[in-house]
Amino acid sequence: MGLSLVQSRALRGLEAARVTVEVHLANGLPSFTLVGLADVEVKEARERVRCAIQNAGLQFPHNQRITVNLAPADLPKDSGRLDLPIALGILAASGQIDGSLLTHYEFAGELSLTGALRPVRGALAMALALLGGHTAIRLVLPPGNAEEAALVPGSQVYRACHLLDVVRQFVPAGTAPEALGLDGALQASGDGWSRVESAVSAPRAPTLDMSDVKGQAGAKRAMEIAAAGGHSVLLTGPPGSGKSMLAQRFAGLLPPMSCDEALQSAAIGSLSGRFAMENWGQRPTCSPHHSASAVALVGGGSPPRPGEISLAHHGVLFLDELPEFPRAALEALREPLETGCITISRAAQRAEFPARFQLVGAMNPCPCGYLGSSVHSCRCTPDQIHRYQSKLSGPLMDRIDLHVDVPSLPNADLLGASAGEATEHIRERCAQARNRAVERQGCSNMALQGQAIAQHILLDGDAVKFLNVAATRLGWSARGTHRALKVARTIADLAGSHHTQVAHLAEAMQYRRTLTR
Repeated sequence: MGLSLVQSRALRGLEAARVTVEVHLANGLPSFTLVGLADVEVKEARERVRCAIQNAGLQFPHNQRITVNLAPADLPKDSGRLDLPIALGILAASGQIDGSLLTHYEFAGELSLTGALRPVRGALAMALALLGGHTAIRLVLPPGNAEEAALVPGSQVYRACHLLDVVRQFVPAGTAPEALGLDGALQASGDGWSRVESAVSAPRAPTLDMSDVKGQAGAKRAMEIAAAGGHSVLLTGPPGSGKSMLAQRFAGLLPPMSCDEALQSAAIGSLSGRFAMENWGQRPTCSPHHSASAVALVGGGSPPRPGEISLAHHGVLFLDELPEFPRAALEALREPLETGCITISRAAQRAEFPARFQLVGAMNPCPCGYLGSSVHSCRCTPDQIHRYQSKLSGPLMDRIDLHVDVPSLPNADLLGASAGEATEHIRERCAQARNRAVERQGCSNMALQGQAIAQHILLDGDAVKFLNVAATRLGWSARGTHRALKVARTIADLAGSHHTQVAHLAEAMQYRRTLTR
């Protein structure tokens, strides 16, 4: 009889919970039993592990009763990440490797039938879970995953390409491979084991530049304000006026990501299998199609997976043709826009994902798109216009800070216009304004809450009087008033002003309006 313990991790939302793989070999009818709330993908590991061990030239205990327990038993396990720990547990229990050497290691990886290791989701979450631990734990991961995990400062990550690469490291001390029948297998495996160090390169420059957008000075000004303060934007204009061009270039205006922000964004991407090393440090831009469901936007499923709003964490969520999205999907954005996180609750489990994104929406003013156009006549009836614009509820519109008109340009102006200001120059101004806000209050203007708004907005006397009159006449809600104040504070930061003045409030007022004209 033999017993071995191997450590691994299972994903529960963005948290990587520790899993102990317990393997027991006993005499009896030959069998391979896997227990511990394993999903179908995990149960299929029995055949993958059996074939991988045999095809790698190792010995599989066919004539014994194999019991594998994945503890804790009440934690759901999914995907093929436990293939490698299960295989190592069987090899340790059968005496082919030294189980005591596995103590300070954690393993994850899917096995092919040849024994080669394939990447899995959530490598960064595993590395982040080890931060702050009292014991130095080494992670052993497949190629692709090891490079991701090494991005976490202070992590000890080893890359293994094949099952035999791992076996070679844990052969019992003083035991010749020939005695275990491993000599030929280990020689044939090559050397795919290596320590992976963090190799963080500078983020790539954005490929899309704001200089491509001709004219639209007012819209560009609004995008600059949004980037400097972390505000959400709604672009309204006829077809072909440049709304999508502005939105696609918006991420390039945002200040550079800090190391913590980059890690958080990359961890969510890794959880969904959408992270690529070349995108490290770049603000993500997610642009789902308008047919996306509420679950696709906010996340869900069993086990819960992050949606587009979480994948856009510290980046941009661009929703083109905003009124065409399902009403339930749009209404689901209300709470994340306010709190910066989303909690997915199911009967069996609960998961929380960060969702601190900047919303950029684009829409036409009416179904035909030409309401208010000087070139094309609108074909829509007042009832059709009202019904179209009513797809965006008042509470949702209240949470969008900047409402921007993007008019169509005459062909003569479009063809004869010179190139606009480059993204690099606008980004420098946005970064300077963001730094002023962080030095003053420790966060962006959009993140101000409660008493911090009154403390850091710094209105002068004339501005207070102006705000009271404007909020009363325009019928602003308390939320609308606070958001206008945050926008005004951002405008003041862009201007380098210590106090928020009447001129800054007046400009902020221009960006809060209703759609109906």
